[in-house]
Amino acid sequence: MTPLDAVFLLAEDAEPNLSLAIASIAVFAGPVPTLKELRAHLIGRLPLIPRYRQKVREVPLDLAPPVWVDDPSFDIDRHLVRTALPSPGGDAELRALMGRVMSARLDRDRPLWQNWLVEGLARDRWALISKVHHCMVDGVSGTDIYRAVLDPTPVPCVVPSDEWLPDSDPSAARLVLDAVAEVVRLPARQARALAGILVRPSGWPTRLVAAARGSVALAGSMWPARRTSLTGPLARPRHYSWASTGKDTVDTARREPGGTFNDVVLAAVTGGFRALLLERGEQPTPTAIRTLVPVSVRAPGAEGVRDNQVSLLLARLPVHLDDPLDRLMAVRAELSSLKTGGEAEAEALLTSLARFQPFPLIAAPVRAAAHAPQHAVVTVTTNVPGPREPLYCLGRELLEVVPYVPISSRMRIGVSIFSYRDRVTFGLTGDDSATDLDVLGSGIENDLRALGNRRRVGSSRLPDRRVRSPR
Repeated sequence: MTPLDAVFLLAEDAEPNLSLAIASIAVFAGPVPTLKELRAHLIGRLPLIPRYRQKVREVPLDLAPPVWVDDPSFDIDRHLVRTALPSPGGDAELRALMGRVMSARLDRDRPLWQNWLVEGLARDRWALISKVHHCMVDGVSGTDIYRAVLDPTPVPCVVPSDEWLPDSDPSAARLVLDAVAEVVRLPARQARALAGILVRPSGWPTRLVAAARGSVALAGSMWPARRTSLTGPLARPRHYSWASTGKDTVDTARREPGGTFNDVVLAAVTGGFRALLLERGEQPTPTAIRTLVPVSVRAPGAEGVRDNQVSLLLARLPVHLDDPLDRLMAVRAELSSLKTGGEAEAEALLTSLARFQPFPLIAAPVRAAAHAPQHAVVTVTTNVPGPREPLYCLGRELLEVVPYVPISSRMRIGVSIFSYRDRVTFGLTGDDSATDLDVLGSGIENDLRALGNRRRVGSSRLPDRRVRSPR
């Protein structure tokens, strides 16, 4: 396990009300398969996802990052759950189920994944909730699991034969000996890495300058955000909702003013948070919301590697602006400034260097930081592009994918954005203080409509909500 993967386990250990699993709801056209059919299908795909038959073992005294070991007692039935929505089987019932599923932690004594077969959806549909711990995958490698489990046509693919036999579970003494051996080899690894830089220095001076500049920017981003109801200690129950739009709406919204897909969706999220603050009777200010934006640093072709390969940007959301177009232009300028400022490069370099440090020097500060309150980052906003082509499970067409991002520290709300075929879906996660996620979702959808319509009907300002007195 890499140090970055291990951070998600260390952070979860430090907070009893924290569950750092990522997830998604895949909605399929009917008829619903039996649990036996789904079980046989998933068993056939296990050779494509070796991590699904491995569990985590922690190394005593944090001498090394936790390791993945084969689970000799692996039983797929411990990872499959069958359930049914109560009538009428609509979005409200599915959202409530997702909140309950994601409120519980995954069992550390077993491989860290779980699938829920959900029956009872209206309009002859069914769903599959896929839950995986963040220490195993990030958004990109997690999305690749869909390509392993699902098929590009209604006819199931031919899968490789399964000749898996579990290795023996290592003893604690074996783990300690391996960790000590790795510490002994560490100076040689550091020397080889340094030699590689000296032999092939091309690009390193630029990287180091960018990283230094980005480190200064990251340090400046740690200034506390203005206190609002969006931050505070987390309560265990999770609430969940989502918003969605067509990809053509996003394309239309960005065509005339310019910018990227990510600019538009982050601007829409900004509008959603503005609506939420106003609904709660709080004044949106320029310093109210800073969001963590994960940035993939995964090389092309490495999507199937089950680990985390991400850096980050820390962006201020201009919730104080009342015009959607003004917000879009401000978001575009903010992201452009952060990209040229080197924040992502600095974080990526620190993550790379962590691989060459003794793990106790990493684990101790991470554990301490997890206990320390932070007030700089208010939310997380992650955007992962999904498959553009249709996918199938047991011959049933995948209609929609709804993403889920975990929340941590004092961030009470998180937003995950996922595109599948011609739809873009915003998954909204909240703790027990965020029972009004529908306001956030409506604000996102309203902003997207406003940005799309402006391109066609002009640029009249939109009516703004009044600030009510605090509750």
